[in-house]
Amino acid sequence: MRRIVITFILLHSLSVLHAQIMRDSVFVLPDSVKPFTIQNFFELIIQHHPVVKQTLLLSETAKQEIRLARGSFDPKIETQFLLKHYNDTEYYRLFDAALKVPTRSPITTTIGVERNTGENLNPEHYISNEYNYRQLYVGIAVPLGKGLLTDERRTTLKQAQLFGDMMEAEQIKLTNKLLLEAAKDYWEWYYSFYNYRLAHSTVTVAEEIFRRTKLNFQGGEVSAIDTVQARITLLERLVNQQESLNSLKNQTLKISTYLWDSLQNPVELPPTYAPAGESDMLLLTSTDVKALVDMAKANHPELRKLNVKLQQLELDRKLFREYMKPQVDLSYYKLNQPFSPEGINSNFTWNDNYKFGLDFSFPIFLRKERAKLEQTKLKLTNTKYDRDLAYRQILNDINTAYNELVNNGLVLQQQRAAVSLYYTLINAEMTNLENGESDLFKINIQQEKLFNAQSKLIKGLAAYEKQKAILYWSAGTSPLSAIGR
Repeated sequence: MRRIVITFILLHSLSVLHAQIMRDSVFVLPDSVKPFTIQNFFELIIQHHPVVKQTLLLSETAKQEIRLARGSFDPKIETQFLLKHYNDTEYYRLFDAALKVPTRSPITTTIGVERNTGENLNPEHYISNEYNYRQLYVGIAVPLGKGLLTDERRTTLKQAQLFGDMMEAEQIKLTNKLLLEAAKDYWEWYYSFYNYRLAHSTVTVAEEIFRRTKLNFQGGEVSAIDTVQARITLLERLVNQQESLNSLKNQTLKISTYLWDSLQNPVELPPTYAPAGESDMLLLTSTDVKALVDMAKANHPELRKLNVKLQQLELDRKLFREYMKPQVDLSYYKLNQPFSPEGINSNFTWNDNYKFGLDFSFPIFLRKERAKLEQTKLKLTNTKYDRDLAYRQILNDINTAYNELVNNGLVLQQQRAAVSLYYTLINAEMTNLENGESDLFKINIQQEKLFNAQSKLIKGLAAYEKQKAILYWSAGTSPLSAIGR
């Protein structure tokens, strides 16, 4: 009679277990709970997270760098006034105002007017009184040697434009890193949430077994040791539930650190939200992995940054190579033509009324120039080594992440099979119990193994999803790419 009662208790309790764990899976959420998918999570992060807002400042920084470089090409107004007055005598009064207009070419255009007077005026500053001692000049200055093909201001502008590409790559890198950390924390929250639901269901089963065992003990149908064993099982599962609950609370707090509103106020995750359930396994072929490698080679933020650095250094190399040339600066200015200072048309001629200048300089040993050129070449070589090393590391990271993903998938399949077999094993133990070949202790052991296998399955699901995010992050793409795969 006692064995029949125990059998009835276990049969009823295990039916509760199956109702809660199999037919009503821990992954099936009640209507009062809203699913909070990782895609919803990522969208909120991208919209409002401070780190994402900071990355947007990088683009603005790059724009200001370009503006700063373009400032070297701004037209410039220059004015000079010199006066000497001594012993009631005005020795000279010199005035010169000009507008200089640099161009993207090596040519600089200048237009200006001079007015020079005085009793002891230097002859080279003499201007006749034809136009009230004024003289209009317009002309150009162009380097024929150093600075003809490139110069510092043109190099700086090109480097600033490349700096925009570098900041874009850095923005992608920081955003991807943030999303990767968010994905890891999301799947840790996922594990904590469903592990707690599993722990809670095990407590429900243990409570039912203990309650019915105690009732039958009071009726004299079971021994006291059966109630002790049922009580121990209940306490162990209560401890496990409490630990799972604490882990869930902490992981929920971690998720909340990623949530901000449009006014940059921190937001707490409502308790009615829960992570989404199971997802399909990602099936990648060798062709898919090769596509990821090719994608990483072309667009990985680290490689993009190194490629931009190489392009900037190449611009420096061209500039310092230009410095190896002699400096030959030519200038030519027309005087009072084709207009006079009063705005009257004047005759245009090339062989009269002009100023011509030619400046030449050349360092004999070129030590400074050769040193700068060689230093730049060394930097280029060093950066190429960095790029090759980074590419090799990225390639290894992709393959390592892929191998881990495949391994996690196999383990996940095996764990699912193990859970199914544990159910079969419990059913077999129940048959043995009906035949008098098992007892409550053995049933509890099999139940405990089943719950542990269920917990490992949930953890495996979380680990698999995390590895998907790591794989795409290793290829330099957003973990968003792993969603839906």
